[in-house]
Amino acid sequence: MDQSNSSAQRYRADICVPPEHPCLPGHFPGHPLVPGVLLLEHVAKALRDWRAQRLARVLEAKFLAPLHPGEHAEVELGDAAGRIRFEIRREDIVLARGLIEGAA
Repeated sequence: MDQSNSSAQRYRADICVPPEHPCLPGHFPGHPLVPGVLLLEHVAKALRDWRAQRLARVLEAKFLAPLHPGEHAEVELGDAAGRIRFEIRREDIVLARGLIEGAA
């Protein structure tokens, strides 16, 4: 994950899951998709990089469109009154969004 932009209120990072990632062969053989749990792992890493917090709880998560291996996307985190809103986008397409809580 490469950090592309951050501030006290917002954090953005680029992500790309390589086609040889070990979770992909079992996640739809012949038509691999990046699993939602791996997308959430990228959200958790972004939170660690941004605020040095671990992902304590996923309050809400909606997966709206697939991410295919090798495609680039962007994780964006934003402060939401003590909680964190996340969104994962590929260009203008929202792939996932939700609300999380972090902890030290």
